Amino acid sequence: METLSREIHLIRRPSGLPKESDFGLVEVPIPDLGKDEVLVRNIYMSVDPYMRSRMNEGPSYATPFQLGQPLDGRSVGQVAASRNGAFRVGDYVSGAQGWREYYRSQGADLSPIDPHLAPIQAYLGVLGMPGMTAYVGLLSFGRPKEGETVLVSAAAGAVGGVVCQIAKIKGCRVIGSSGSAEKVAWLLKEAEVEAAFNYKGVDDLFAEVGKQCPQGIDVYFENVGGKHFEAALEHLNLFGRIVVCGMISRYNATGPEPGPSNLFLISRKRLRIQGFIVGDHQDQQSQFLKDMSRWIAEGRIKWRETIVKGIENAPQALISLFKGENLGKMLVKIGPDPATMGFGKES
Repeated sequence: METLSREIHLIRRPSGLPKESDFGLVEVPIPDLGKDEVLVRNIYMSVDPYMRSRMNEGPSYATPFQLGQPLDGRSVGQVAASRNGAFRVGDYVSGAQGWREYYRSQGADLSPIDPHLAPIQAYLGVLGMPGMTAYVGLLSFGRPKEGETVLVSAAAGAVGGVVCQIAKIKGCRVIGSSGSAEKVAWLLKEAEVEAAFNYKGVDDLFAEVGKQCPQGIDVYFENVGGKHFEAALEHLNLFGRIVVCGMISRYNATGPEPGPSNLFLISRKRLRIQGFIVGDHQDQQSQFLKDMSRWIAEGRIKWRETIVKGIENAPQALISLFKGENLGKMLVKIGPDPATMGFGKES
């Protein structure tokens, strides 16, 4: 068995878009197990926009990453050794210690996953935090009704793609904004939205949103911010709902930018705006898994992944995420999957 584990440390707090020099690849000994402990070998790790805010000092909804220490985030892997009766060698689990090849756990932070239901990496995407974010945000706060129009920004991302498809399941007309022709094609052909456009290819975002939403917008799912937020405000219908999941256009900003010029429309149109953090809604986890598992089995939810290979390339995967170079969920494949059955086969 290997004796060393590689992990990614934050060695400098980024200014603006992170650089590879802000991170370091470090080798550490694989720890011996104590009583009731489990050793997990990571196979996939998640790369998510929220990780950027954790690289800054100062208050946030999540603890900042510490300099000289490994980053963390969701990951899926396999039990490599166990002194815990709840986990056997070979079990697949999800945990919260990504950005490293091996980690030790007492088991409380591990969740068993079923490799027969979906590929194991789907538990970092459609069956994981991004999928639940889409589910909670749209259904609890967007509250879409059949026949309504739903506009989704970053619609081909890990969250946006699922939002689009749940809105379709609920009988809505769905319009997606994304940043490339490839993403627009996926939204139209695979997610089967009614309309999609590449915002980078339009001269007037306000006019384009109006063109794509001639009956106005009833629910806007916000992932981007900036001009997208302004354009949505302009075309929202009376009593429209705005669900604020994130504003990725601001995550690498080094200073303040002008705010929306049309906030007065919030009162005029009697709009409801709700920001949320999915971690506040763990009470919906079981229903989310039940519904999402059924929709996947019925072929009603599809997804794409962008997979970068090698723990050493995790920083570049994060940078690529903020450049919009991913289609669907951004993942890093850390190690091989030796499974020989079902979806767990190594490709």
